[in-house]
Amino acid sequence: MGWADDVLDLGRAIAGDRVSMSEEFGQRTLTVPVGWWRPVVTMLRDQGGCQFFDWLSAVDGAGAPSPYPDEPELAGGFRVVCHLAALSPGVGRTAVRHLLVQTHLPRTQPALDSIVGLYAGAAWHERETHEMFGIDFRGGVELETLLLPDAFEGHPLRKEFVLASRVAKPWPGAKEPGESEHDVAADSSPGRRRMRPPGVPDAEQWGPREPGSAAPDPLAHATAGPASGPARPRRARRASPPPETLPEASTDSSPEDPA
Repeated sequence: MGWADDVLDLGRAIAGDRVSMSEEFGQRTLTVPVGWWRPVVTMLRDQGGCQFFDWLSAVDGAGAPSPYPDEPELAGGFRVVCHLAALSPGVGRTAVRHLLVQTHLPRTQPALDSIVGLYAGAAWHERETHEMFGIDFRGGVELETLLLPDAFEGHPLRKEFVLASRVAKPWPGAKEPGESEHDVAADSSPGRRRMRPPGVPDAEQWGPREPGSAAPDPLAHATAGPASGPARPRRARRASPPPETLPEASTDSSPEDPA
């Protein structure tokens, strides 16, 4: 049995057979019922070795089926996911084991227990998740406004949230593929001047010309070779004289005979 099997057994010992383990792209995910969220996370910290908290967020599951057939209210709800890590000392280096823990919430009045008492770093993430998705966390820090202005209404990461920028001003062209009800081609709106992105030259002044066209080809200078004209005179190279050689020193070191 490996570490993932041990974690699954610990979770089922607390919350029963509704705890499940899955793996996708090498990432293990432990799914727990919402009522056992905090007890299972406590077990993972104290007995599973998950001493490190990384992040917590949510996913809007609008249109998704319920994970449990006997709880239809979870269909189209939210998934709250947190990422934990455990260190496993090994020979020569320390291995890091990653685990995602998730639970499902209904769409109407979603709420679950806070884990700030287990991981203090979860406070910021719970505030952000409450602000973006409207999910309440019981027993944690006060869920004050974190990123949005105080007068902001709604939860921007919910799928039913309407983008205000597309309501306040006309959108230039199609909003999404298939949304546009009119043709945005140049011939359908002759009074509208087509805009080019910065740095993009006009197609009438730049680009290759068709064969036989009377218009000058702006790319001709790149393909015609060197410019025509009088040849530049080449400088004659003169051979430099060899360096003067110094006379070799005498190797005879015997003293001169006296006269």
